[in-house]
Amino acid sequence: MTKPSHTSVKDLVLKALSSSEQTGLSASQVTAAREQFGWNELATVTPEPAWKKFLAQFSDVVVWILIAAALISGAMGEWTDTAAIVTIVLLNAFLGFYQEGKAEKSLAALQSMAAPKAKVVRDEKLASIEARDLVPGDIIEIEAGDNVPADVRLLTTFAMRIEEASLTGESVPVEKDAELILAASTPLADRRNMAYTSTVLANGNGRGVVVATGMEAEIGRIAGMLQTYEREPTPLQRQLAKLGRALVIICLLLVGVIFLLGLLHGNTWFEAMLSSVSLAVAAVPEGLPAVVTTALALGLQRMAKRHALVRKLPSVETLGCVSVICSDKTGTLTHNEMTVRELLAGGIKYRVTGSGYAPEGAFFRVTSEDEQPVTLTDADAQAALRVAAYCNHAEVQPGKTEGDWKVIGDPTEGALIVLATKGGLSSSEKKPEVVQELPFDADRKAMSILRKDDSGHRVQYTKGAPAGILEKCVSERRDNQVIELTDERRSEIAKANVEMASRALRVLAFAYRDDDGAEPTIDENGLTFAGLVGMIDPPRKEVKQAVARCREAGIRPVMITG
Repeated sequence: MTKPSHTSVKDLVLKALSSSEQTGLSASQVTAAREQFGWNELATVTPEPAWKKFLAQFSDVVVWILIAAALISGAMGEWTDTAAIVTIVLLNAFLGFYQEGKAEKSLAALQSMAAPKAKVVRDEKLASIEARDLVPGDIIEIEAGDNVPADVRLLTTFAMRIEEASLTGESVPVEKDAELILAASTPLADRRNMAYTSTVLANGNGRGVVVATGMEAEIGRIAGMLQTYEREPTPLQRQLAKLGRALVIICLLLVGVIFLLGLLHGNTWFEAMLSSVSLAVAAVPEGLPAVVTTALALGLQRMAKRHALVRKLPSVETLGCVSVICSDKTGTLTHNEMTVRELLAGGIKYRVTGSGYAPEGAFFRVTSEDEQPVTLTDADAQAALRVAAYCNHAEVQPGKTEGDWKVIGDPTEGALIVLATKGGLSSSEKKPEVVQELPFDADRKAMSILRKDDSGHRVQYTKGAPAGILEKCVSERRDNQVIELTDERRSEIAKANVEMASRALRVLAFAYRDDDGAEPTIDENGLTFAGLVGMIDPPRKEVKQAVARCREAGIRPVMITG
């Protein structure tokens, strides 16, 4: 396609790719597309042969001078000097070759981000295939928990939100809308009618048409930039080259002067040449390359112990000259794990401990005087926790390693599940049956789920932006009962929201409504206010020390975030 997919209506995108939402591509179309676009995978750079990598260690001017000195020493019968110089040069080459070989792993991480499977419509049939088999024009289906296997123009969406932290760094899932038509200049992070390779569907489901695969996808362009970067000499390499050129000039001048002085003192030309060359060889700093390589290798080893890979040994010296460090926020300075820090329920403020998705933590009742540990057994707090757990589609599961937990679904909803678990609602407990759902959208800034328990009683659970939820509430949970929500209390809750937000907390409001009508109905009016939660993507525990050490070293850390 010549026109960006996010700027076109769905039908035009399908027409340009000769595809159909109902039937997908035919087998012959898939074959033709693969011949044109190739496989849906990141291209691998042909590795440089080991012998080339080894010979590259001899490209330094100082090393050339040492090799010349060794040849001259050998020609003059100075075998001890020759052996010493050759040994130093070879040790230097082997050390550099070994260290750089350990760091050639940069693209492996990008390769591992590709989704292994995809659900695709071909010849009117839905099938599961390898993601690498996808071609532009394929119609795919994605649902909560799926990795997006290719760059896709969305065709249908239902309550779809996609976690794009791996591509844009944005920790909050992005709501998607297939009906949008956007301007060509729309930034990648704002293209809400698109889904991109390596991102994860946090909520909902939908269909889309593949518009780019492999190296043509956005993640492929990033991989391409890593593969084609231009290597520039580091400051140390430039200084060593300058020193090497100076040594060449000095040695040539020294040879000429000593040779002429020898002839003037009656020496034969051979004796004069022998003396001048011997002095020139002695002036060459044989140990310099080995000392430099060893120092850089020691620095590289210290960095490797801290899981920092350096592809080229001389780059270690460049890092030592850094004065500004620019860092991404999400997942780098933070855990990329939303965590509830505060709960306001029944007019009582609670501080919540714990970090990440581990369902471990405690509640402290906060007053103007102190904080006291409590167990959330009162009806007001439990009502708020039920909204957190039941207006929710996420699951929190143990990870592969002990103490590690992962969220299946929206990270924000995962944090709410963890909150409810800390408060005594078991995550393994069967939830009431879902009767109806009104997905979150940007206009309402709210989400509602109507559930029915075993007795047939229906309750609507609603969460969303505090200002919008408060407007729709007529009562609140307080003193373990439902009472009228007065203007004074409405103002107090609004102030609590502002105070939480001022401390960089993301605030959500909880509400509910008993649905006693003959027919199940979701109605986001006449709600009962249940509480507020404040959450944050907490910084990694080592960040504070790292920033302090940077400042002590005269380095200014800068956080770059959307």
